[in-house]
Amino acid sequence: MKKLVLAVLATAVLAGCKTSPTGRTQIALYSDQQMSQMGQQSFADMKKNQKINNNPQVNAYVKCIADDVIAVLPQQYATQAWEVVVFEDDSANAFALPGGYIGVHTGLLKVAENQDQLATVIGHEVGHVIAEHSNERVSQSSLLQTGMQAGSAALEMGNVQYRNEIMQGLGLGAQYGVILPFSRSHESEADQVGLDLMAKAGFNPKESVTLWQNMSKAGSGNTPEFMSTHPAPANRIKELQAKLPQALNEQKAAKAAGKNPQCKL
Repeated sequence: MKKLVLAVLATAVLAGCKTSPTGRTQIALYSDQQMSQMGQQSFADMKKNQKINNNPQVNAYVKCIADDVIAVLPQQYATQAWEVVVFEDDSANAFALPGGYIGVHTGLLKVAENQDQLATVIGHEVGHVIAEHSNERVSQSSLLQTGMQAGSAALEMGNVQYRNEIMQGLGLGAQYGVILPFSRSHESEADQVGLDLMAKAGFNPKESVTLWQNMSKAGSGNTPEFMSTHPAPANRIKELQAKLPQALNEQKAAKAAGKNPQCKL
């Protein structure tokens, strides 16, 4: 039974292997259609359960920035319809979901002080989508669940002493040994993809560093990095600074092509 489960898992992994925009090997077991359906349902639930901001000026400002970023996405994403919603929420947060959905919390507008800083966040969140991070996370969760069930069955059949304690340990190991480091990898990759997107749209990539400095001052990132799904602010800023020269070249080319964002609140 154990060998059969391992064989099934191995086949699923091999069948779902893809390469991310930065060249990283990833597991994506679900189709684009399945992921879009998940995104659509999740976004519908959020709109039903969370208060939506109806200020025309605020919504126009956020949509202006989102549209400029969307315009430079790979064709399959740039040509699809995107829904942008501003939610009344004090947290400095935003998200993007498969299927073409972007949510921005009003609290983020207090930390992202200008169009370039908000473009940094939107680019980052859309970067998660085009890098298929949601697919990876769902696939990973499915594989972990299958593996945990197989481990539980093996322990049951072998009547292993301290079975519950071992399973709890396996869960802890999965959490801190697989899920969180993988999520930090996603965040770093989305930073890189997002920086490229906002620069190609004509936004100032230098403001990405200022944004994360603002985030740090606002109290974000107090959790130790080894137990966090996000890179520590200092490390994040260092990585962004290293990529600035290339991003500035991208912005220069965008400006020469007539891309000059003018989104104002």
